[in-house]
Amino acid sequence: MKRRAALAAIAAAAALLAGCASVAPSGDAYVFAYFVDNGQDGLHLAGSRDGYRWDALGGGASFLAPHVGKAKLMRDPCIVRGPDGIYHMVWTSGWNETGIGYASSTDLVHWSAQRELPVMAHEPTTLNAWAPEIAWDAKRREYLIFWSSTIPGRFPQSEAAGDDAGAAKYNHRIYATTTRDFVTFTPTRLFYDPGFSVIDATFVRTSQGDWLLVKDETRHPPRKYLQLARAASLQGPFEPLGAPISPAGLWTEGPTALQIGGDVIVYYDAYTAKHYGALRSRDLVHWEDVTAQMHFPDEGTARRMRHGTALRVPPALLDALRAR
Repeated sequence: MKRRAALAAIAAAAALLAGCASVAPSGDAYVFAYFVDNGQDGLHLAGSRDGYRWDALGGGASFLAPHVGKAKLMRDPCIVRGPDGIYHMVWTSGWNETGIGYASSTDLVHWSAQRELPVMAHEPTTLNAWAPEIAWDAKRREYLIFWSSTIPGRFPQSEAAGDDAGAAKYNHRIYATTTRDFVTFTPTRLFYDPGFSVIDATFVRTSQGDWLLVKDETRHPPRKYLQLARAASLQGPFEPLGAPISPAGLWTEGPTALQIGGDVIVYYDAYTAKHYGALRSRDLVHWEDVTAQMHFPDEGTARRMRHGTALRVPPALLDALRAR
């Protein structure tokens, strides 16, 4: 009888373990910073314990309303956690502005006063400063901030292939600055020029090294796909771009990436198809479409998640955000 009871207990324990097989270890927690609609109501956050199921935090309400820039938008929020535990965020503050937004936080709820960083003010004809990203460069002990801008006439060889916008034509390149204290910044410089219009650059940071992930923004003929280049460091140099990794014919933008275990997951906004997608790889050469395995907030609605940044956070922080 005792043996039968013991076997039953083992079977019950096995069933419980099987039922929890999809639950991530207690040390894994992730937050996705994103915007909805046009970014007019500010910062939205989603949380996940496995990188596949993302649920809106705060009941889907905005965590921070935008106050800087002429248009006062908060599109493309990018957040990085510094070595001191402080979260730094940059964002697109308007469609046609020469600055970007910046704020910091210790808990993703209470934020510093917002500031406009005039990253392209030295080029008064600049059309835009889009999709800024921020990365901590541990080797250089500094933050790298980079974004895409068009300076009309600067790269004539690819201007005819760019996107038309009234009398202007977008023909982006990636520009950058660095800072250690968010008070002083190095002069803005050209960061990445692949020879064509390029936007939405981000770094795929893995245990095997770093890659630069970009969107080819060529419109004539349309490309609109994602490509990777191996990076010797966050400052480059960068190897030649590989073959497109996003699904053929699907216009994509706003990529962000996480390494979860042995897998690298790239999330992207399929903006013309109006849904979020995801790709998975172990070698960053062969990619599997795992969109069907994902759950994103408000998919299929007018408040669906638009692109931003996925980042690893302490589990206690995610628990606190979920408890709000």
